[in-house]
Amino acid sequence: MNRLLKIYTQCRKLPLGNRIFSWMVCFKAPYFKTIRPLFRELKPGYCEITMKNRRAVQNHIRSVHAIAMCNISELTAGSMLEATLPGSMRWIPKGMAVEYLKIAKTDLNATCEISLDNPDSPQELPMTVHVTDAKGIEVFRAVITMYISKK
Repeated sequence: MNRLLKIYTQCRKLPLGNRIFSWMVCFKAPYFKTIRPLFRELKPGYCEITMKNRRAVQNHIRSVHAIAMCNISELTAGSMLEATLPGSMRWIPKGMAVEYLKIAKTDLNATCEISLDNPDSPQELPMTVHVTDAKGIEVFRAVITMYISKK
């Protein structure tokens, strides 16, 4: 189990453990604090994070701003990849292609899931993040290309 998963597992044992872990991630990478993410699940190959639709993340039509959805997408994909890769590997986003599918008027849920065949080899890996609204309707999709290399 890598360091991120160890911390996540330890936090989950505590009251409000998901909130504590989410706060710790935002302390390490402060920009993510802008969306106030809440980790729901994190394991090798899977991550799920939610965010509230609140004024600070809204655009001029009171829907969730596109960049807030990009933000939760990058956090979801990056956290999942960090939990999946062996400690000898690192990742960095190389690019992101996004699709705005519906207006996002509710709280949001972002998920990313992959099956990584060869986690020890340098590669470019496209990862799809699905963002759904409170009714489970996909409102946003991001394909984030991650560059994986040795540390």
